[in-house]
Amino acid sequence: MAKVITPVQAPFVFAVFVNMSRRRIAQETFDAAVRENMEEFEMGPAEAVSEAVEQFESQGVDLSCIVKAVPTGSCDDQQENHQVLLALEAIRIGNGMTILSDIRQFTEQCSFGFAQRVAFGQAHEHAKMIVLEHNGLKVVIDAAKAHLSNTSVLSEVCATLSRLAVRNEFCQDICDLGGLKLIMTLLVENYESQELVRQVLSAIRAIAGNDDVKDAVAAAGGVQLIVIVMNKHITNASVCEQGCACLSVLALRKPNNCKVIMEEGGTMAAVQAMKTHPNAVNVQKQACMLLRNVVSRTQTYSQLILEMGAESLIASALQNHQDCSDVAKAALRDLGCQVELRELWTGKHGGITN
Repeated sequence: MAKVITPVQAPFVFAVFVNMSRRRIAQETFDAAVRENMEEFEMGPAEAVSEAVEQFESQGVDLSCIVKAVPTGSCDDQQENHQVLLALEAIRIGNGMTILSDIRQFTEQCSFGFAQRVAFGQAHEHAKMIVLEHNGLKVVIDAAKAHLSNTSVLSEVCATLSRLAVRNEFCQDICDLGGLKLIMTLLVENYESQELVRQVLSAIRAIAGNDDVKDAVAAAGGVQLIVIVMNKHITNASVCEQGCACLSVLALRKPNNCKVIMEEGGTMAAVQAMKTHPNAVNVQKQACMLLRNVVSRTQTYSQLILEMGAESLIASALQNHQDCSDVAKAALRDLGCQVELRELWTGKHGGITN
């Protein structure tokens, strides 16, 4: 049974905003209409949503910033989603004067939403809503393509892509939409900008969680580019950390990529980063992970890496940084070095019981 939604429907307020020639409604209004369809007209969830969309659009209402789904979360969740979609719509419109602040707001809203949902296992669903239902990846990538001369915008876009690449298929989608090609281009054309380089590396690290993307990055000359920018900015701990992390991800489960990393000087760059930043725990940790991943399936590289002086550096990281304990021990073990994998009993905290 079709019904007409009117401004006086109870129990909610029909909040309509004027936007150009089309009207807008509040998320709460849409949600209430869906609930009413289910409760009063006994529609199923999908039908209830479809009916609400049809009725509102027939009245000329703009639903571009509305979450078109059965409301299941709290009012706070719905408000957070609404703020994210408003920020995404601002990026889609593409006001050159506000694009940077629009992207930053979108990134902040995404980060806040993910953080709030992690404890409840809903972060991926939040990203799914943004990416699948509202073409978030395409909107963000298109924004970067439209502002290639603005490094601040490009840095923020990379940060956003890093946060959205939380599912295997999203990583592939970024590539399919031209995101990987864009990122590689940014690295070539802006290699002197430390902040942009750091964000680009962070984005590569995120999307290379997909094994097919690992191959695509290597095929596009990504390993060579990463090593170049690491050497260029060897005194910058953040760039070294992200560079080692990128190479570590590319090496994981990929013997062919490990070969490229060795040939292009990736392990040497990691060793140099460890020497340059002995007190930077994250640099030490990511470098240890890289060295371990390179040799875990290809032991023939162990001697070459040891000849670079890796053993003493990893041992130093193990001794000086508690957070490096597991990865440093794993690296030493896979390099064929002697390492005590279990903590020896020191007589503290009680005795040994039979």
